[in-house]
Amino acid sequence: MQLLGRVAGMAALTVMCGGAASAQEMPSPKASQTAAQEAPKDGEQVALTLKRAIELALQNSKEIQVAKIQASVADHAAQITRAQFMPNLYAGSGLGYTNGIPETPGGRAPSIFNVTYTEQVFNEPLRGQAKETQEQAKAQKIALEDTKNRVITRTAMAYLELGKVRHSLELLRKEQESAEKILQVTQERQGEGYELPVEVTKAQLTKAQVIQRILQLEGREDELEVFLRYQLGLSEGQPMEVAPEELPGEAEQAGDNLVAMAMARNPGLQLAESDVRAKEFRLKGERRGYFPTLELVSIYSVLGKFNNYTDFFKTFQRNNFNAGIDAHIPIFSAQTKAAVGLAKINLEAAQVNLTNKKTELSADVRQKSRRVRERDAAKEVARLELQLAQQQVAVEQAQFAEGKLNLREVEKARLEESEKWMAYLDANFQKQQAQLELLRTAGQLDKVWQ
Repeated sequence: MQLLGRVAGMAALTVMCGGAASAQEMPSPKASQTAAQEAPKDGEQVALTLKRAIELALQNSKEIQVAKIQASVADHAAQITRAQFMPNLYAGSGLGYTNGIPETPGGRAPSIFNVTYTEQVFNEPLRGQAKETQEQAKAQKIALEDTKNRVITRTAMAYLELGKVRHSLELLRKEQESAEKILQVTQERQGEGYELPVEVTKAQLTKAQVIQRILQLEGREDELEVFLRYQLGLSEGQPMEVAPEELPGEAEQAGDNLVAMAMARNPGLQLAESDVRAKEFRLKGERRGYFPTLELVSIYSVLGKFNNYTDFFKTFQRNNFNAGIDAHIPIFSAQTKAAVGLAKINLEAAQVNLTNKKTELSADVRQKSRRVRERDAAKEVARLELQLAQQQVAVEQAQFAEGKLNLREVEKARLEESEKWMAYLDANFQKQQAQLELLRTAGQLDKVWQ
């Protein structure tokens, strides 16, 4: 009775207001306020830290903007199904010419003006679909976070690699100077008859190899700069200054701790869990499809005598109002049985996928944890080799000062030291790559830049 009173009151208010509910207006969304920092001016050199680069990437990434739109679309899609359980009021007209019994294709009597109110009260299959779409909207927000993690990872890797490439270029340019000195000394000694032509060729080859590597690294530097400018929203050709940075040590935690973190925060696993919940909502709703469905309905209509009502009906009433419950009780429904079967299969597939994700994630975290330790060991080897090369340079410089070695031998030692420096930079970057992949898998990327 309370529902009937609610409908009657709403319909009466509509009529008294002269059909004020003839159209619905969606509230205009407020413009979102972002706390974005002021972008650097064109042509001005940008001094970037890893944290600043990630902040700019999160603020300007086109991929994140697309993911936000997709999350908003999922929210609105969920609202469409949920809206059927809310009040829905429509106004219209069934005005038309009548020859014979007054009726319309929809079964409703022709009316000059009508107002219809509908609201689902009890419809479990539809409610299950609504909960499923709501869970899918939540999953899209998880996908948005996963997109942010990908942007953070790519930006951090590009930033760290750019720092490594620039440092390597500095070393190679010093190598070029040493190679030129070696070539000059070797040519002079050949002219004096102390060296064979093959030694000159070797020196020329060393110089050419250094120049080739410089050109390759300059090309890689340009690629990384273009990527970072696009990702960070900087203008084309805007110079960037990066600084060498080390990642936090959280990636070196024990494998069991990281597995537990990954099980709680990995976006891929969260998406699989969300999919299982969505399928459970759908199955629960479909199973209740054998229950009755109840819908609250009311109709107000204004009729006209020109539609022959007085010819076919005993009495004529211009203003008509009906309100009540539209109930459907399923006796035999093959469609419901098929829908339950489909929902069961979909849930089983989602559960199997979740189990596989957990197994794969545990193995992936342990593998990446081992890789970090291996890269760390390789970095330590490279560091000791560099230290040894530096000590050798110091020894040979002392011998050169005493006249025991010539300049060519000293420059060769410097070339070796430069090579060990670049090997150390490569080993350090490979460790950082492994750390980033492990932190992303474990859902701990926020530790990189916060």
